[in-house]
Amino acid sequence: MHLVLVSPRGFCAGVDRAIAIVEQALERFGAPIYVRHEVVHNRFVVEGLESKGAVFIDELDQVPDGSIVIFSAHGVSRAVRREAAARDLRVFDATCPLVTKVHSEVGRHERSNRECILIGHAGHPEVEGTQGQYESGDGMYLVESLEQASKLEVRNPEELSFVTQTTLSMDDTLEIIEVLRRRFPAISGPKKDDICYATQNRQDGVKRAAPECDVFVVVGSRNSSNSNRLREIAEKMGAAAYLVDDAEDLRKEWFEGVAAVGITAGASAPEVLVQGVLERLISWGGEIADEVRGKAERVRFSLPAELA
Repeated sequence: MHLVLVSPRGFCAGVDRAIAIVEQALERFGAPIYVRHEVVHNRFVVEGLESKGAVFIDELDQVPDGSIVIFSAHGVSRAVRREAAARDLRVFDATCPLVTKVHSEVGRHERSNRECILIGHAGHPEVEGTQGQYESGDGMYLVESLEQASKLEVRNPEELSFVTQTTLSMDDTLEIIEVLRRRFPAISGPKKDDICYATQNRQDGVKRAAPECDVFVVVGSRNSSNSNRLREIAEKMGAAAYLVDDAEDLRKEWFEGVAAVGITAGASAPEVLVQGVLERLISWGGEIADEVRGKAERVRFSLPAELA
């Protein structure tokens, strides 16, 4: 059974930065440090930070006045920022800079009195934060599917823009954008695709490797959007695809009679979990045959000055 590793995989620059912000805040100020929502969507990472003194909360009313709070990599609404300021909470913002870019785009559309369509998944923290950048009336629309795009009605199609969640499938997003452009010829979008470089690189890696693989294993948590998209892409390309948190989720029967297994990891999954999956598959008869290498990632995002 040949094991085909896909690269790049695992942590992206935004995830590295978010985790480092929590770790540096704990080191400098001591526990507890409150974090609004999971700083990144990975159970192993969250549990590791909890063991060091991070306290993950859903809303700011769970944070004592005057405490330190960190906003997750997925970003927050303007209302959440106002609430933190009103309660004199000390905030360190771990929002991924690429998400912040989308927030800025939405803010510009609102100030220009342009309606805005957000392509994304309802309920995802990034989507909630992005929707929360547009506060004037009901000029923001969420589109999750081709069907919704084909039925959407807006008030002013001549003053209309779109943005996207950063962790979507590139292919699915392009199909939705094509429908929107066909229905609303005057619609404007970002000069550069909002889907982040790391999401794109990991998806490209799966597309290169999946055609030669019978089974594809994606290491990532089930609430990780970008990890779910990787599994979906591998499945669409004909592989039996599985999303696992770690080696304990693997089932030996998935690999019976299998010649080649692809392995990658979502942008919030640490490499130690990939190595654990590799070790388990090797113990079941696997041999590392190849590494499918993609675009090298040299992006780095700086920490807040106070934590650098």
